[in-house]
Amino acid sequence: MMNIKRFIKDWTLPVAIAVGSAIYLTFYFVPQLDAVGNTMGPVIDTIFPVAVFLTLFSTFCRVDFHQMKPHRWHVGVLVAQIALVALNCWIIFGVEAHPQQKILWESVLTCIIGPAASASPVVTAKLGGNINTMTAFVVISSVASAIMIPAVFPLLEQTAHVDFWSAFLIILEKVAYVLVLPLILGWIVQHYMKRFCQWIISIPDLSFYLWSVSLCITSGVTVRNIVHSQAGLDLLLMIAILSLALCFVQFLIGRGIGRHLGEEINSGQALFQKNTALSIWVAYMYLNPVASVGAGCYVLWQNIINSLELWEYRKKH
Repeated sequence: MMNIKRFIKDWTLPVAIAVGSAIYLTFYFVPQLDAVGNTMGPVIDTIFPVAVFLTLFSTFCRVDFHQMKPHRWHVGVLVAQIALVALNCWIIFGVEAHPQQKILWESVLTCIIGPAASASPVVTAKLGGNINTMTAFVVISSVASAIMIPAVFPLLEQTAHVDFWSAFLIILEKVAYVLVLPLILGWIVQHYMKRFCQWIISIPDLSFYLWSVSLCITSGVTVRNIVHSQAGLDLLLMIAILSLALCFVQFLIGRGIGRHLGEEINSGQALFQKNTALSIWVAYMYLNPVASVGAGCYVLWQNIINSLELWEYRKKH
């Protein structure tokens, strides 16, 4: 029993991915569970944003808001992201006449253009990074992506009528609910409810385990998107392979930038760990829906890599 508990504690993220995937596949292949699935669907839809909200709230209770300032590595990571977006768009324009290749590279774009994951400070903190500067970057990155997405997507899909300001405000609204509101509440609790704040801080890895609940749900949704995708198996495999390769590319570029600018862990997580829920949504809204599979695969790969990082960190410390 102790070995099982130890395994779950050490490999929380892969366990969450496996559980979420297994639960969805069970409901998918067992018709007798259809009624239960229809009942639980709305409940899961409610639990997910609440879990993300609580994850970030418990994280922001630990943040030193005086240290949330722009840093040089923020600029370096944003420049790298813009360069990767530009390169990807250039490739998409080059394969315009080949629909499958265009979808393939649009799926890659969704994994680049999205903002840093709202929960990235959680993993960064467990890796010994700076939670304060990471939180500041998540805010900056969210605004940058809200500008890039409505500016870039109309160039790629002429059938998608994207009004810049409408898309900008919708994206910011989604970000505000899961990022800005818990940030404000975290500040209020720190300053005016100090005993409650200390109680939250005293619970070991609270935000990390809350995030694993969100990841479990996200994994189930990702498997559902893949199962119900209209794309052929060869295209789905290529999307999965390219999204895995992109994980390593963004991780290594981010780490390289951070190595020169003083925050290697933060910079690596900032460029590599993406808000895939937002990426999936914008792919459905403005690109070919099959492109959303890229972000779905990416969330699985990035959390497996996060687990390997955490394993290596525990081994060293």
